[in-house]
Amino acid sequence: MSEGPIAAIDCGTNTIKLLVGNPAADPDGVRRESRMIRLGQGVDATGVLAPEALARAWAALDEYAAIIADAGAERIRFCATSATRDAGNAAEFTAGVLERLGVAPEVLSGEEEARLAFDGAVRGLGEGLTGPVLVVDVGGGSTELILGDPASGPSAAHSMDIGSVRLHERHVRHDPVDAVEIAAIVADVDAALDACPVDPARAATVIGVAGTNTTLAAGTLGLDGYDRAAIHGQVLAVADVQRLVGRLLGMTVAERRALGWMHPGRADVIDAGALIVSRVLGRVVVPDLVVAETDILDGIAWSLLR
Repeated sequence: MSEGPIAAIDCGTNTIKLLVGNPAADPDGVRRESRMIRLGQGVDATGVLAPEALARAWAALDEYAAIIADAGAERIRFCATSATRDAGNAAEFTAGVLERLGVAPEVLSGEEEARLAFDGAVRGLGEGLTGPVLVVDVGGGSTELILGDPASGPSAAHSMDIGSVRLHERHVRHDPVDAVEIAAIVADVDAALDACPVDPARAATVIGVAGTNTTLAAGTLGLDGYDRAAIHGQVLAVADVQRLVGRLLGMTVAERRALGWMHPGRADVIDAGALIVSRVLGRVVVPDLVVAETDILDGIAWSLLR
């Protein structure tokens, strides 16, 4: 296992995240960064990455390149998910990443994405999880359901083309979201879940990862501000999460932005993201949701240390 620092980057539809360091040799010395770049802006409608979205990505990657160089990272792995899978101008994105980081972005297969997300979530929470474990990874463009055993890994996984940015852009035209728009989002989510081969009802433990889930955790816990340490590993009553979803749907974007635990870049699309979480939780048979701040980014990092 490598002892030097590594750099893992997870580039999603809404957020680009960086982990630098060595979580095996020095877990307390790991540095994490996150930027909301909304790379998937308009992709669902246009099929291409917007120029302004690419500009935001380049600004974030210029920052990350400096952090990586300063840390002396030995290896870099850049993984890209839904937005770059769907984009017609993916070659432009690849060239920009190569220019700034010296590595090409990997567009993960569904199987690899599932394995890394499951590994990151389960390893981050430690021992004592009761299987089967369901990891629910809600992103901006897609949502992954991954079922598996904590010791042996995923046994079933599926990626659905429903995400907070994708569904918000597709359906929401009012602020706050109205009943017709909520019904349209719910219809899309339910159709995706009906077709999904991974049944949430099979899970003995449900783990929520990524920004929508962790934001809902912060709100359910009633935190004054977003606090990663206070959120990681928390066990939340599903009923409490569902109540918060109802509250958020009744709020304007400005009211959501005023919440101390809400990232301003997530306030507009949390309506669709919260509905995805709500509909998944409506199909589980356990009363609690475990929330993990470790996710696919951590899985990418560990893959570099093997």
